[in-house]
Amino acid sequence: PFHATGKRMAAEQDEFPILCETCLGENPFVRMAKIPWGQACKICEKPFTCYRWRPGPRARYKKTQLCRSCAKTKNVCQTCVLDLQYGLPVQVRDTALEQHEKEGMPVTQVNREYLQEVAQGNQDADDAAQGYHKYTRPSLLLQKLQRRTPYYKRNAPHICSFFVKGTCNRGKSCPFRHEMPATGELANQNIRDRYFGENDPVAKKMMRMANERTTPLVPPKDRTIRTLWVGGLDTKTSEIDVRQKFNSYGGLASVRVVGAKNCAFVTFSTRKGAEDAAAKLQSGLSINGSRCKLAWGKKSKQQAKKEGKMRKMATAPGLPPGMSLPPGMSSKATPASVPPPPGMGKAYYPSMDASNMGARFDTTHQEK
Repeated sequence: PFHATGKRMAAEQDEFPILCETCLGENPFVRMAKIPWGQACKICEKPFTCYRWRPGPRARYKKTQLCRSCAKTKNVCQTCVLDLQYGLPVQVRDTALEQHEKEGMPVTQVNREYLQEVAQGNQDADDAAQGYHKYTRPSLLLQKLQRRTPYYKRNAPHICSFFVKGTCNRGKSCPFRHEMPATGELANQNIRDRYFGENDPVAKKMMRMANERTTPLVPPKDRTIRTLWVGGLDTKTSEIDVRQKFNSYGGLASVRVVGAKNCAFVTFSTRKGAEDAAAKLQSGLSINGSRCKLAWGKKSKQQAKKEGKMRKMATAPGLPPGMSLPPGMSSKATPASVPPPPGMGKAYYPSMDASNMGARFDTTHQEK
């Protein structure tokens, strides 16, 4: 209808495009060239108002590739086609989100125009643009992979084609990069595949690297260790919040939250409960919206020192556990190896050994 078309035309005439912080550049004063209806959208193939600018002194000129309607539908940048909130490819974002909450973009031209008109009408009714993340619930994988700072290296100039051929004679004054192009799967990228989240080589590489970084928590050999260390807690996290997160994996002996270091120590009643919690929460642990780290606890210095002393104390046959040998007697000189008193063939008990009782006898005398 004309009403919807008129609103879409007015939206395309806005004074500023939908861009991410990386594409906008580190220079707060950017001069843009505005070309009304100067280019066709790479997705819907409709004309839209194109913008062209230079993000920095050593950056290349960039321009918008998508219209505002397509960018709003997927909540992506009009230039790099990456998510505006997380800075990730659409395929990575949609994989991390729950499948029933994904907002798809039709492939056919008729359905695509209809969805754009509906989305534009909803945005005009709400009088504000709503982000893609408002309708979805992010997962721990999405929080783990999201980019929190701009990546200005993506604005670097293109590779000099004359340098690749070996004929560039500009040297350092050449505005293009003097390096060989990358080969492999990253060399074949398509803007439509990136937008629809299908067969995106960058997304596949990120997902593969995320799976390789996930290293399993190996339980310690000491079976007495039943404590898990939780790091990266929020300052407002209480002991009750930590207990509610770990209660479902087994009984808890104690929970100690160290607010000064934003960490906690969770001690389980059984070793099996600690192993179950470590196996299920190692891929991602979130408490009160904060992504936390998980590791096995270690014994305290006092406890390790006490056990070290116990190991140094030798135990002789017949003595209670932990009881040391008499002074001047090595662990090898056990009562069984001490010569028995005259008239006795064998010392069966430590109390029967005269050498341990301080008696003096002639060690040269041997029973015949």
